[in-house]
Formats: sequence, C-alpha cells, structure tokens
Amino acid sequence: MEFFHSGLILFITLFLSVSLAYLFRYKSKSSHANLPPGNMGLPFIGETLEFLNTGRKGHPEKFISDRIAKYSSPIFKTSIFAEPTVVFCGAASNKFLFSNENKLVESWWPDSVYKIFPSCSQTSSKEESKKMRKMLPSFLKPEALIKYVGTMDSIAQRHFQACWEGQEQLKVFPLAKKYTFWVACRIFLSLEDPKRVAKFADSFNVLVSGVISLPVNFPGTPFNRAIKASNMIRKELIAIIEQRKVDLKEKETSPADILSQMLQAPDENGEYMNELDMADKILGLLIGGHDTASAAITFIVKYLSELPHIYNQVLEEQMEIAKSKKPGELLNWEDIQKMKYSWHVACEVMRLAPPLQGAFREAINDFVFHGFSIPKGWKLYWSVNSTHKDPECFPEPEKFDPSRFAGNGPASYTFVPFGGGPRMCPGKEYARLEILVFIHNVVKRFSWEKLVSDEKIIVDPMPMPAKGLPICLIPHKLVD
Repeated sequence: MEFFHSGLILFITLFLSVSLAYLFRYKSKSSHANLPPGNMGLPFIGETLEFLNTGRKGHPEKFISDRIAKYSSPIFKTSIFAEPTVVFCGAASNKFLFSNENKLVESWWPDSVYKIFPSCSQTSSKEESKKMRKMLPSFLKPEALIKYVGTMDSIAQRHFQACWEGQEQLKVFPLAKKYTFWVACRIFLSLEDPKRVAKFADSFNVLVSGVISLPVNFPGTPFNRAIKASNMIRKELIAIIEQRKVDLKEKETSPADILSQMLQAPDENGEYMNELDMADKILGLLIGGHDTASAAITFIVKYLSELPHIYNQVLEEQMEIAKSKKPGELLNWEDIQKMKYSWHVACEVMRLAPPLQGAFREAINDFVFHGFSIPKGWKLYWSVNSTHKDPECFPEPEKFDPSRFAGNGPASYTFVPFGGGPRMCPGKEYARLEILVFIHNVVKRFSWEKLVSDEKIIVDPMPMPAKGLPICLIPHKLVD
C-alpha cells in the first residue's frame, strides 16, 4: 500500500509539473492580443485526441466544421500535438498560406515525424530539403515521366495477373498498396526483386500508421513500432545507396531513377548529400509515392462499384484505348492524354475522399490574417475538407459529379488534394500516371461488387476502408 501511495504521489507531482510547464509555456505564447477564437483543450495534449479520433471514426472534417460553426470564424486556435495551433479554413486561407511559403510560413511536422526521420530536424537537412524540392520537378515533370508509362503498365499487368486474375473475392486496399509500392520501388530505386520489395512493404505499412501519432515511445505503441520500422528500412536503403555508389563507379551507364540522380547531383559548392539524408529523402518519397495513391485507387474502386453509370463511361473510354493497341503493346503518353473522363472521376474521388487531409506550417514572423494576430512560432494547419466539402466551393458537395472538373475546373485554391504554392506535391503528375494506368488495367478486365455495403471509413492518417474494401470480381468475357 505504501508503494502504491508513493507511486500515486509521484504521478500527481509529475502531472502537475508537466501541466504547470505547459500552462506557463502556453501563457507565454498566448499573451498576444487579438488571437483567433478557440479552445486550447487539456494541458499538454490539447485537443489532439479529438483531432485524431474524428478521423478514426471516419469524419475528419467534423473537427473542423464543428469549430467553424461554434466560433463563426474560418480560422480558430487550438492545441494539437502539444503545440498552439491556428487552423486555417477556406479558399482565401489556402491562397494566403500557399502564397506566403518561406515568407511568413514554412513547413512543419509534429515531433513524431522528426523522431522517425531524425535528419529532418537538422538545419543542414532543411537546406537539403530545399535542394531536393528543386531537383524533384525535373525528375517528376511530364516530359521526364513519359518513358515510365510503359514501365507502370508492365508492372500493372503483372500485378493483375498475379493478384487479381482467377480470384472470386479479394480485398482492394492491401492490393492497391502492393501495386503502388511496386511502382515506387521500380521508379525511384530500380528495385524489382519481389522478396526485397515485399520486405520493404511490410515495414512501410507499420511506419505509415505511426507517422502522425502521439509521440509516446513505449513498446507496442504505433509510434514505437514506426520508429523500429523506419530504422529497418533506413538500414536497407543505406545498403542500396552504398551498392549504387559502387555500381556508378564501375559502370558507364546507371539506372535512370531518382536515386542515381541524387547521387550524381552536387550542390553549388560541389558537396553531395550524405547517406542518412539521402535515405530519409528516399524514404519520404516512397511513402508519398505509395500511400496517397493507394488510398485514391481504393476509393476509385469503391465509387465505381457504387455508381455503375460512372463505371460504364470509364469503361467505354478505356476500351477505346485498349482496342487501339497492338497485341502486347504497352500504354504510352498519348494514351494517358486520352483518359480525360477517367481523370475527372479520379479527381472527384479525391475531392470526396482526399488522401491528404491537410498539412502543417509554422509562422516564421508575426502577421495578421482575417483581422486576427498570428504569433511567430505558432503552428498552422490547413484542411483539405474545408473547401472540398464546402457548398460554396462545390455545390451539392456530397454528390458525385465528375463534370466539376471539365472545362476550367474548380475555382483556384478550392481543390487542393496535392496542396498548393511552392510546396505543391511535386509528385502530382507521377500520381496521375499510376492512378490512370491502374484504372485502365482494372476496368478492362473486371467489373465488381462490394461485399460490405456500409463499410466504415477510417482516417489514420490516410483514409482507408475498415475491412480493406472486400469485393466480388466479375471478369469480362472478352479481354483485349
């Protein structure tokens, strides 16, 4: 009993110490006049649990919409991941944040990300990130990706032959992740060994589930498992980097992938990126090139099963392309440009079920927006759903309507699944290719029916069907 009382006193003392430290820190950070309305929540954890739980319950927009209604303001203050945060909502907020990148705001991630990617917290690594963002557009722009369309199609064909054909029932989400990860490993690393790719994929699933989580490093927590997974993957990546360095010295030609480009791209001082930074950058690229696209693909399959008239129009477009190909001929860039309706469908899916829910920034200067003071050092969060589900931006927002993206498409700063401004996702065109290649290969082979009519959607941090989206496959009688 004495031990219990001592432990209880120790716990209370620790809790009070942490709470007082947090309150002192919060008070010092909130002493500015005219802050946005809002509630900072509980000491230390703030409103983090509610922020995460609304997503896990399938309604991530509820955290935002409830507070917009409560405070009658498109921006409000809160505390997320133990940081005083201002949530920015609406097209005007998106425009302001995206237009002031590296002027008033800069990218920020929760501590969980920095602990999983340790090099990201270093000042030198921030400079490496800037160089990386300059390098990526040249590698991921359309003219550079043209040569990869056939490669993606070849991977998709092998994927469907190995994992879909001959199956009566299957789960879409894990197979979509398998496809996009295979593509990412091939395009970024020229890695095709199925056993090695599978080893990576298992760890990536663990890593992604713990990236945006409470940074509690106890055995069994998502964060602890993510750290272990990232260490294993980083070790493998460094081995690949070291081997590629040897290969580049011994061979006149090298694989045309992002890794070789990084290894051969010195900065203005002739310095090369160190291996740890390079491994973390590749790790981030693999996550970005695999997880968001797999979520988009999964929900495309979901909506096409629910909307047969949409499926039929996609099928008609894709079969016209399939019929124009010679036996064994792979898709090419011109074929991708013909998939206009299919891409409108994909965009409408990403509007309703955005793979990216939003992102964080940090105020690098004091500034005023919408009449409110935003202190330097505060964190800022912009939300995709604040425009995607806004009837002023998209009339009848719950209605599935691909025609929204015809012609000039949505108004600027309203459709933001890839972000915007200088930090718009450089892999947007890459994602478009692998999504359209998947659509082409799946609809020309199958129609399908969902096996769980009311399957729950979880956002943690990407949207995913709770049971993996099980479907019943119906092969077409004639497949080109």
